[in-house]
Amino acid sequence: MLKTLEELERRRAAARLGGGQARIDAQHKKGRLTARERLDILLDPGSFEEYDMYVEHNCVDFGMAEQVIPGDGVVTGSGTINGRLVFVFSQDFTVFGGSLSERHAQKICKIMDMAMKVGAPVIGLNDSGGARIQEGVASLGGYAEVFQRNVLASGVVPQISLIMGPCAGGAVYSPAMTDFIFMVKDSSYMFVTGPDVVKTVTNEVVTQEDLGGAITHTTKSGVADLAMEDDVDALLRTRQFFDYLPLNNRSGAPFRPSGDDPRREEPSLDTLVPPFANKPYDMHELIAKVADDGEFFEVQPRHAANIITGFGRIEGHTVGFVANQPMVLAGVLDIASSKKAARFVRFCDAFSIPIVTFVDVPGFLPGVAQEHNGIIKNGAKLLFAYAEATVPKITVITRKAYGGAYDVMASKHLRGDLNYAWPTAEIAVMGAKGAVEIIFRGKSPEEIAARTAEYEARFANPFVAASKGFIDEVIMPHATRRRIAVGLQKLRTKTLENPWKKHDNIPL
Repeated sequence: MLKTLEELERRRAAARLGGGQARIDAQHKKGRLTARERLDILLDPGSFEEYDMYVEHNCVDFGMAEQVIPGDGVVTGSGTINGRLVFVFSQDFTVFGGSLSERHAQKICKIMDMAMKVGAPVIGLNDSGGARIQEGVASLGGYAEVFQRNVLASGVVPQISLIMGPCAGGAVYSPAMTDFIFMVKDSSYMFVTGPDVVKTVTNEVVTQEDLGGAITHTTKSGVADLAMEDDVDALLRTRQFFDYLPLNNRSGAPFRPSGDDPRREEPSLDTLVPPFANKPYDMHELIAKVADDGEFFEVQPRHAANIITGFGRIEGHTVGFVANQPMVLAGVLDIASSKKAARFVRFCDAFSIPIVTFVDVPGFLPGVAQEHNGIIKNGAKLLFAYAEATVPKITVITRKAYGGAYDVMASKHLRGDLNYAWPTAEIAVMGAKGAVEIIFRGKSPEEIAARTAEYEARFANPFVAASKGFIDEVIMPHATRRRIAVGLQKLRTKTLENPWKKHDNIPL
């Protein structure tokens, strides 16, 4: 027995050492933590239970039979974050560059299967050189096995990907299918083909960072949600973010007790909207003054900033916030903002998280580039997402709600449960000046001015929509938190189902 225990300890020590001290030191020199160090920060102390520590690859080609390291480049298991169960895998760059082999993939698949069985989220820490070349198609098959599980788990358990090093080629598609992607600045990158191949094929010269770094993917492409400062920042922010998410699609939004009075009033909101229609204001202020304790975890803050998405709490319950941002492009809807908000709305709906929408939208962005790049279908994605959502939906129109964008932003016509407007709300097909110039084309400037004043008096208020039942109540801004809190209380027992279907066909 003693001999067996000694062997057990020897094997454990070998697995924990990964690719060896020299490679661990090299990882630290790059400013990156090792796979196990990352799990120590991400998970509650002492909660990690490892699976498959002794698994080895089964490749005998190209001298691989002599290069066997227990664990095979990925640490897998389960643990807790603030006491809540989570399944994790952390790729170990010190072992064959974290490359994915058949057995490596099997380890990941095993914990994903377990997560589906018990209904717990999956967090993947990606740090890999890609498919293990020596294994050929077996490693590619391993990727496909992981992809299949990403798809089956989608909408069943939350999936979060942390990109903490290289992630290239086929490796990028697994994170792409997860719900949220966090990257590390100057340390991680994602791309289908690297700079060398790009130069060969297209003759474009680009660095790894410019091609697929954290800043690129959180600003331009929208592939990733947040760019973190370093490994520690990414892991601690993930712990914070995890608290907003349900464990699975049947558990409902999580609850965290709050001492913030749900009936709290905010007199400063009465002057949030400027007296001039073309003057911007920051919608973040409204969200902060409505959410519990002013806490708001924004998702994709630097991509398509004309719309705000993220999580907060009302009376301790997680809520998804979507808001037009007048500070950026006047809060207009365009291709990028429509896709960003649509994906967020669908996540909230999949996991029974109520959606609160703050509306100040002048319409969809016009232009040749927008039309040629598909604003019609992309704008329809957001419309589709709101229309199919069956979770509680509360909408507050603060100022402009013009044209088709009024319809799209969780209007009463898309099964909005409670639709409120501030007294400053304007609900119309378009702004007064544009409308009058179309209706009274060819009239004198004086008549145009008079008709514009008439149109403003008629439509630059919320009462026409309210008279038709499209707005449930015109509320004072200072009472917004109370109205939302009371509304969500009423809607907790809401039941609504879409017609039976195998799945919908969202306009991708």
